[in-house]
Amino acid sequence: MEKLSQHIEALIYASEYGIGIAEIKQVLESSSAIDLEEQVIIAAVEEIKNRYLQEAYILELRFINNGYQFLTKPLYYDTINQLQSHRSKKKLSPAALETLAIIAYRQPITKLEIEQIRGVNCDYSVQRLLEKELIKIMGKSNTLGKPILYGTSDIFMDHFGIANTADLPKLKEIVQDDNTIGNTSE
Repeated sequence: MEKLSQHIEALIYASEYGIGIAEIKQVLESSSAIDLEEQVIIAAVEEIKNRYLQEAYILELRFINNGYQFLTKPLYYDTINQLQSHRSKKKLSPAALETLAIIAYRQPITKLEIEQIRGVNCDYSVQRLLEKELIKIMGKSNTLGKPILYGTSDIFMDHFGIANTADLPKLKEIVQDDNTIGNTSE
């Protein structure tokens, strides 16, 4: 296939989410009717990745959540963050963020379990998170009434730049020591 790396670059660029080697191979083979070795595709992806390491490019090729994506280099994060803050009119409420954190750390989890942790009804928050596709339905629990189980989605993983839930910060890293009640023994 002529200019294989450019075809691969176009696929990665056009993909809404990360795209893996197997999917790249499948798409290229179906569009060109040529059998391609995965090693050839991997070599082309590495060539693209190395090209984008040059200072002239504002993007870099990253492997996140089992797929390749073009992302802005860290040098430009502050500039992009300003744009996002100006455009982000659909921010999550504190209740939705709290619900999302509970789901991320305790998934798969039922709505009842979320409500027991939060102490309030979370119907609206769960609905908003589903609409924004930050969470997904993972199935049904085997408990009485077969409640729906919720977990984080690939969009959540992509948005936060993590490969899996093990990459979430540990709660010990987030909770501050001055958040304790009472005296601490030495």
